[in-house]
Amino acid sequence: MSRRSTTAPTPHASRALAVAAAAAVVIAVGTGSAVRPLAAQIPQSEYAERRAALAKALDDDGIVLALGAPEPAENYLAFNQAPRFLYLTGFREPDAALVLVRHGKSVTTTLFVQPRDPAHEVWTGSRVGVEGAPALTGLPARPWADLPRVLDSLIGKGLPLGVVANLSEGGEQPAAEEKAVAALAPRLRGTAPDLAPTGVVDRLRGTKSAAELALIRKAVAITMDAQREAIAAVRPGMNEFELQALIEYTFRRNGADRPSFATIVGSGPNATTLHYNADDRFTQPGDMIVMDIGASYRGYAADVTRTVPASGRFTPEQREVYQLVRDAQAAAERTARLGVTKRALGDAAASVLAAGLARLGLVESPTATYDCGAAPRPEAQRCPQYRLYYMHGLGHGIGLDVHDPDQYDTGAIAPGSAFTIEPGVYVRANLLDIIPDTPRNRALVAKIRPSVERYRNIGVRIEDDYVATADGIEWVSRAPRELAEVESLLAQPRTEGVAKRDEAKVEWYRETGSK
Repeated sequence: MSRRSTTAPTPHASRALAVAAAAAVVIAVGTGSAVRPLAAQIPQSEYAERRAALAKALDDDGIVLALGAPEPAENYLAFNQAPRFLYLTGFREPDAALVLVRHGKSVTTTLFVQPRDPAHEVWTGSRVGVEGAPALTGLPARPWADLPRVLDSLIGKGLPLGVVANLSEGGEQPAAEEKAVAALAPRLRGTAPDLAPTGVVDRLRGTKSAAELALIRKAVAITMDAQREAIAAVRPGMNEFELQALIEYTFRRNGADRPSFATIVGSGPNATTLHYNADDRFTQPGDMIVMDIGASYRGYAADVTRTVPASGRFTPEQREVYQLVRDAQAAAERTARLGVTKRALGDAAASVLAAGLARLGLVESPTATYDCGAAPRPEAQRCPQYRLYYMHGLGHGIGLDVHDPDQYDTGAIAPGSAFTIEPGVYVRANLLDIIPDTPRNRALVAKIRPSVERYRNIGVRIEDDYVATADGIEWVSRAPRELAEVESLLAQPRTEGVAKRDEAKVEWYRETGSK
């Protein structure tokens, strides 16, 4: 989708285009297209620019400590680097730290790493050590054991310390990290850091570089392959875990690190649970199947959702709900342009959903409300009725985290934005039982009960990924999503076994810095 185009992007469903996309990305600009090569790994100079931007953005002189993720308690478990630390250093070994000191016009940065230890490395693999870290990262390096003494000395000189926290999505800093900080800097015990660099790092992360966007495109391309393979394999009687296995196999076969979040394959009633990930139900004829999946490639996440009928064709009720969700997504896509706010996209999609739910008889009117307050006075608060079926936001940023900071979270879409658009409708079987019991709500329940029964257990989410450049908005997750496209893919002859090797995608891994 282009800055100059106000129409929804034309779907590209052919297998031939999927193969071509392995070597290049098609960027929609007006009615034409251009081919953009996929870039290689993020250079040392870019990491240096990020650290310089962090130092410049601090309110005052001080010390910034960014801790990498610890080595897993059991050395046979997978290790994943902390995203904020990775953003600043590109260093992927455990138990490392970055110390940045700004003092007047002087800025120094030092990487603290684990030393070489052949006895340990025989279990966990070779380390670069103090000797190899500078060539790998462009940073001067010291042994990890020096870190407490260095921090204590700097703090003793009166410089305030700010910690780049590895926050959970709930905004909480892990207790283990808090203990680690206190142990590393004894003078901090019982005191609060004076700087707040975490927010600065996240603001910087909100604008993706060209190299980052290239890695996101690769994560998305691998995810699209997995969606196509999974859709083509769907049939009644399969267990959800069979589809999950095919999806995650396709990720890894093409060089992805891992899923960027727990794979969601929800059939029947599970399609109405937003973050269902048990993936262990046998699908039934007539089910809808929500597949919300994403590959992580070199640390960068994709997030693409498709919803398909287990029986190969949508029932009339499924078709109505699916088309409503797709229309809402298209409305948001038409709104998405450089300079437009996240709220504007959300309002466009919500308006379509509310009007459509009214046509289906699931709400009284597009603007109707219901009593949604807490007991004992639910009538004290009113909520839009359409929120009974669409209870999440329209989308989120993607990057090093699947829910990544993005500049349009607090501002507007701009070059370097990477985000999702993911409207949904979920008609839960127990919906009428969980609405607060008030006279007004009882009248509502009586009115919408027939429609809720008609559409019960239908859950639909359609999610796509987009990046913004100076040319406009690019829809990068071009997997089948229109009703006819989905049914066409489901109608293809099914073959047992695994997908063929995609040599072009495997070679990407060599280009992005394989050992």
